[in-house]
Amino acid sequence: MARPNKRTTLREVAEATGLSTAAVSYALRGKHVSKETEERVRKAAAELGYEADPIARALASGRTSTVGVLAGDLQDLWQQQLMAAIGRELLAGDRYALILDAGGDPERELALAKQLRDQRVDGLLVSPVDPSAEGWSKIADAVPVVSIGDALSRARTAGEVLFDNRAGIDAVLDYLRGLGHRRVTVLTPTGPSTPDRPADVYVREAADRLGIETVVLPCPQELGEATAMARRVLTNSPDGRRPAGPAPATAVFCFSDSIAYGVYAAAAEASLTVGRDLSVVGFDDHPVSRVLTPPLTTVDWGLSDIAKEAARLAVAAIEGRRVRRKRILCAPRLSERGSAAAPRG
Repeated sequence: MARPNKRTTLREVAEATGLSTAAVSYALRGKHVSKETEERVRKAAAELGYEADPIARALASGRTSTVGVLAGDLQDLWQQQLMAAIGRELLAGDRYALILDAGGDPERELALAKQLRDQRVDGLLVSPVDPSAEGWSKIADAVPVVSIGDALSRARTAGEVLFDNRAGIDAVLDYLRGLGHRRVTVLTPTGPSTPDRPADVYVREAADRLGIETVVLPCPQELGEATAMARRVLTNSPDGRRPAGPAPATAVFCFSDSIAYGVYAAAAEASLTVGRDLSVVGFDDHPVSRVLTPPLTTVDWGLSDIAKEAARLAVAAIEGRRVRRKRILCAPRLSERGSAAAPRG
């Protein structure tokens, strides 16, 4: 029988170099030894095929080098892009992202957050479905948590990278009002169980102030489901086929670009031209939005900066370093393209 491969140990590297195991450990981490010793130890380790045991390293340091990243809903293409960017930022610092998807379900979100805590992740970044849930308090007491998008109102977090939703919503509604729109349908990924998320509250306040009639409706972010919802909105009909009730809105404001893609699809089915018969505005500037016909008017939040700041705050908390600012507010930038115009007639 072939002998199973045996992992080279730190002691064997120490014996090969004539050093103590502690000195070898320091040398492999580039700490407390001369450059010459570090190079000698690394050379011996490579020749012997030594690889650090991640379990032993975690036990010794109390850290796993793993950071939980909990997405609110990965049906949203922008969130997919954000989670990937965060993963790259963490990897650049030799940390690994364990990305999980809450699927828009606040109960599932908390269950996954507790699971990550119990798996001893070093930190947790979360784009919360329900930022006001009571369960966040205990989780944040057990592991450093950085919130992205909305603040966790009941938890003491290690950091926050927040969207200035009020400014973003004001920019969009001011823009639509300036074009002449007075009836706007707002499609939000917020579910019935979390009706008081900041963006949903702000849009009603801003609409009242500007004299715009709005209807705020929950809408899934998956393309087929978003299209089905948009079909009902455009016909003002429960089944999406026959006209009913008052005239539909002249503009649709979508709280994610993924939802806006469903509106484009439904408009095409109804032989409506976006940017002429119907105005559509998104809220996160996914790259696909720039290649639609017409390109989608939307709000750019600076995704790469969000990923960098969130990773920076998480790593600082994990390492016990103090930071000057734990709360980063991301300013919106309205990208005006061809999907919104003055209402016809």
